[in-house]
This record gives sequence, C-alpha cells and structure tokens, in this order.
Amino acid sequence: MRLAKLASLVSALLLSGTLSGTALAQSKVVTEAEARALHQQILTIDTHVDIGRGYATHLLDPGGFTKAQVDLPKMRAGGLDAVFLIVYVGQGALTPEAYQQAAATAENSYQAIMRMIRAYPEQVGLAKTAAEVEALHAVGKRIVLLGMENAYPLGDSVKEVAKWAERGIRYVSFTHIGHNQFSGSSNPRSDLNDAEQDPGLSALGRQLVAELNRYGILIDVSHMGKKSMLEAIKLSKAPVIASHSGAMSVHANLRNLDDEQLDAIKANGGVAQMVAFRSYVAELDPGLNAEISKLREKYLPNGWANANEQDRNSYDTELASLRKQFPDVTVAQFVDHIDYSVQRLGIEHVGIASDFDGGGGVQGWEDASETLNVTWELMRRGYTKAQIEALWGGNVLRILRQAEQVAAKRQ
Repeated sequence: MRLAKLASLVSALLLSGTLSGTALAQSKVVTEAEARALHQQILTIDTHVDIGRGYATHLLDPGGFTKAQVDLPKMRAGGLDAVFLIVYVGQGALTPEAYQQAAATAENSYQAIMRMIRAYPEQVGLAKTAAEVEALHAVGKRIVLLGMENAYPLGDSVKEVAKWAERGIRYVSFTHIGHNQFSGSSNPRSDLNDAEQDPGLSALGRQLVAELNRYGILIDVSHMGKKSMLEAIKLSKAPVIASHSGAMSVHANLRNLDDEQLDAIKANGGVAQMVAFRSYVAELDPGLNAEISKLREKYLPNGWANANEQDRNSYDTELASLRKQFPDVTVAQFVDHIDYSVQRLGIEHVGIASDFDGGGGVQGWEDASETLNVTWELMRRGYTKAQIEALWGGNVLRILRQAEQVAAKRQ
C-alpha cells in the first residue's frame, strides 16, 4: 500500500509540474514540424527490441512493413536509428540438458538477426563498438547492436562469454523471469521452485561480472532481483545498464527500480533506460485487464510461444480493438518516468527503451514508426536538444566506450 500511495503522489506531482524542473514546461507549444526537425538531427538508440517467430524468413521479413513493431521501414518512418536486438531465452531448469537446449535457442535467435543484416547490407549494419555506431549513422544506415536477455544459455560456466563478445553482444542481463545459476530475479517462479527472496549472486554470477567486464560487455541489471543487482553493481569495474526498466516511485511494479537501485546506478556511472511497457508505466484500466484475461484464455491458453499463427493474429487484432474502447497508458505517462529519473539522477544517467515485440508499447509509441512522438513529448516539457540527445543515445554510447576502456585494461 505504501508503494502504491507513493506512486500516486509522485504521479500527481509530476503532472502538476512541482516535482521535475523539466515538467514545469509541460504546456510548451511545439509543432510537429519543429519536433521532426530536431528529431532528425539526433542519433536515436532503443536499447531493447525483441524479434518474433520466423524472423528474417518468409514468415517475418523485417525489410518490409510487417506486423512486428520494429522493421526497417518503420524505423525509417519514425526516425529510429539504432536498436539493440535481443538474443532471448526464457528460464528453464538448471540441468545440463536444459542448458544445451537454451544454448540452441540462443543460437537460433542470433542467426536470425544475422540473416536480417546480411539480407539488407545497404540499409543496416552491425555495430560492436560506440565508434562503429557513429560511423554507420554517418553514412545513413540503420544500426543493430546485440543484447542477451537472460544469461541462462551460457550454462554452468562463463567460457562462452568470449564467443558472444566476438559476435557483438554488448550487454547481458543475468536473469529473466525466474532465478537462475547466476543470479536472483525480480520475478521468482514458483513452478521452478524459486525462493521467494532474491538469493543474490552465486559464485558463478560473481565470475560472470568479472568476465563481462573483461570483454567490454555491459552488465544489464533489468530483471535482476534487488540484492543481486546491488551486488553486481558493487563488483563491476564498468558502468552498468538497466536496458528496459521503470521508476518504482512513479509506478509500483516488481520489474521497476526503486530509488536505492536508481541511486546505485548513478553512483556506478551507469544508465537506467526507462521502458514504454504499459504495465510498468502505469496501472492498466481494470475493465481492459479483465477483457485481456478473457482474450488470453481464448487464444493463448498455453502461452504466446505455444500458440499457432492464427490464434496469435486473432489475439493481436482483438487486443488492438480493445485498447480503443478503454482508457490507455500514454506516451506522456511514459515520459513521467523519464522526468522522475532525470530529476533524481541527472540527465546523464537516463535513457529510453521500448521493449517492442516483447510486450512493449504505449498509446503514442506503439511501434517504431511513432518514435518521433517521444521526442515531441520531451520538447513539450522543455528538454533541450542536448538533453534529448543524451537520453536517446548519448548516454548509452558513453557507457559503451567506458566498458571498452575497462576491457582494454583487463585483457
């Protein structure tokens, strides 16, 4: 209850303009033309974008307009320059057989991303360093960076880190939903017999911190339990990233970061990327929640991964219709999280993420084609060009460079 009351109070203060200096200019009039002119001048990096089933095949060709929230035409339309595409594996059992299967899943995701890059070399390139991001942007290409969500497929050692570093992975989140061999999760799973409390980093998890530092890979603290996250930050010699999280003080959700966690990221020199994921941003309308539950029972009784294409499409179509019938979470509410974090941490420790194609999206930023709307909302609140540049990518490039420098000293 105390968290809920605090979140309500902070939201009210943000809306009234009494908490954040930037929020005081919320009523500033900015035309779309003015927003577009500024947006086109800055490098925009979305630090968390998932890939769908059949990615870079005839089932989902990101070179054309697709049902996915991110593809190359939508990136061009919305002025989204760079994305971290994610090698994701859901949490499973901690057994040799399960590790092997997880490694195979990670390999399939990586190969899918590389197929896309090879298919459209004139449009997009893979960046492994901050300098490569800037070089690709300078010649007008879209940019792909790689992140690994859940270290689970690394198995029972850290030997595979070197391979993934060479391939271009530039951040690794230790966990997803459920504790694993490295760390506690912010969302333990009873079906995996997880302890309710975060157990903290394991001995292997502490090894992973050092190995990621050694290879210039950012430690991603999103999805980590608080105890594990604070331990990782204390051990890391390089800045960390929360690749897609929200501010707990704006909206209470297990996936969001409380003030102590945000402060730890600042003290480390890292960046907290605020995420446009509805349920992390604000409370969903109760009526909408009830209708979504019915849709899931109807079309996704065994989860998204086990549903056929027809049921997935029906779910998406009916969900889009429902969102028009009920009050929705908006891009303005998303920017409230940015406002709060900037006020607490300073502009240099905050960034922007969507979690598109992994559940992300809010009204006004439903897919990459609407990316301009985030910049537009920031301008309405009085953020300057330099501040918007920092939020959209400058801060991420800084910590990438710092991680590279730490790695150079440790090789």
